[in-house]
Amino acid sequence: MNALLDYQAPADLLKDRIILVTGASDGIGRAAAEGFARYGATVILHGRDTNKLDAVYDGILAAGGAEPAVLPLEFKTLTAELAKEAADWVEQTFGKLDGLLHNAAMLGDRSPIESYKPHLWNDVMQVNVNAPFLLTRTLLPLLRLSDDASVVFTSSSVGRQGRAYWGAYAVSKFAIEGLMQTLADELENTSHIRVNSLNPGATNTAMRRSAYPGEKPEVNPSPESLLPAFLYLMGKDSKGVTGKALDVR
Repeated sequence: MNALLDYQAPADLLKDRIILVTGASDGIGRAAAEGFARYGATVILHGRDTNKLDAVYDGILAAGGAEPAVLPLEFKTLTAELAKEAADWVEQTFGKLDGLLHNAAMLGDRSPIESYKPHLWNDVMQVNVNAPFLLTRTLLPLLRLSDDASVVFTSSSVGRQGRAYWGAYAVSKFAIEGLMQTLADELENTSHIRVNSLNPGATNTAMRRSAYPGEKPEVNPSPESLLPAFLYLMGKDSKGVTGKALDVR
């Protein structure tokens, strides 16, 4: 088994930490947010479906976690001004940020580049690249206020090695890897912020089922199985680990 999945987190690993999770309404983002809360974090739940976010909120409270916060934000229309407003709200509400998990993403079409629809290409790039850039940029001052901050980008195997018919999604994940590497190099000696990417591998999520309609969903591990890897990267035991493109499986 991958060492990341062998990680044994202490029960109070994330106590007093403020962590924002994008795409927290479902799948990997939801599992990570719920897991972070179980290990003591106060979680900021980002998504665009408020009903789903409210369900995650209620579940965290019912499980005895610290009261989370909800940040509904549409990445397709996110601008620098809206990202700044979101960062201002985080600052006014919490005063700092200890962790940022970028998990929100859009699959787009599985089609050849030659026939890829330009408007859909732009949408995928906006959601998967531009929005994370804008949000990270405005949140960096709050991450600098933490003495042990972590930024994690959820990546993909098609963002490490290009594959036919994955179109804008694959290209966007290559861009995320570049953003991670550049940001990690800039921050390594100037802050307490570490920046990494994590490729979860095949996981039973709605996006995976959409991308592989002929695959039996149950053959893939659940989103919850990834939690040890996310806990490691968000907790103090990964201090000094930065600029790494990590694979869960």
